[in-house]
Amino acid sequence: MQKGLIVDWDDLKVFLAVARDQSLSGAGKRLRRDPATVGRKIARLERDAGTVLFIKSPQGYALSAEGARLVEYAEQAEQAMRAGLEALTGPGEALSGQIRVGAPDGCANYLLPQVCACIARDNPALDIQIVALPRVVNLSRREADMAIAVSPPSAGQLQVQKVTDYHLHLVASQSYLAQTGAIERIGDLRGRPMIGYIPDMIYDTELDYLAELGVTRVALASNSVPVQLRWAGLGAGLCMAHDFALPAHPDLCRVLTDAVHLRRSFYLVRHRSDQHSDRMNRFAGALRTALGAEVARLERLIALS
Repeated sequence: MQKGLIVDWDDLKVFLAVARDQSLSGAGKRLRRDPATVGRKIARLERDAGTVLFIKSPQGYALSAEGARLVEYAEQAEQAMRAGLEALTGPGEALSGQIRVGAPDGCANYLLPQVCACIARDNPALDIQIVALPRVVNLSRREADMAIAVSPPSAGQLQVQKVTDYHLHLVASQSYLAQTGAIERIGDLRGRPMIGYIPDMIYDTELDYLAELGVTRVALASNSVPVQLRWAGLGAGLCMAHDFALPAHPDLCRVLTDAVHLRRSFYLVRHRSDQHSDRMNRFAGALRTALGAEVARLERLIALS
């Protein structure tokens, strides 16, 4: 790479977008620009740098060794720009701009909507985006600014904080139990249809709930928690459900509460480079506090029902 090279910040933003999406079309969508324009900027940056930054193939744009080196410095510049913009507003001001939060399906559907609505109400200039994905959110590719996870990641330049524990129980609809009889002991589960995740799409062992019960066959499977609970509500069988989701499904009731009881945890995962951002720290703090309080509130409702 040429010494003394001066790179325009806009070119660096384009470079980072392509590095994260590994395609011109993906970067174009991220930046709201035509892919051809993105391609021209990358070609110009490579020409000015005198080196190849991406290895092009039918599978997309993979970083070259030189490109991987540039990413580190480009991300430092990105963080410096964010810090500079935050300094203009000063600490203590209402949050503004856009923040994207990734989360697993259950959390994204039953917790984050009300949690983020409250944060948005207190910060009217803030745009919050929730990304619900049936897999681990890739923060390195900037799929989100931060993510909720069910297992703390052990790799990458990430900051991890535990948010709260939550609980799961086996549930069935009242109509199902009325038709098939009460379930009073583990043996009563034998031969009953079970609802759960698609086995080969379970991306975290913490989500393999039915394996802990010794279940070998999942009669109805989906990678979506609301779909699973909808099936259970229709009387199609039994499934493991988050206690915090049950207030939204009053037709479901817990069974074998003493014998079948799982505890899991949520973790907030962030880019380590964002730890010096007052804006991100304040949002993360509000998110952790509100999320923990919402889990506790919803679980109390179920415990009292």
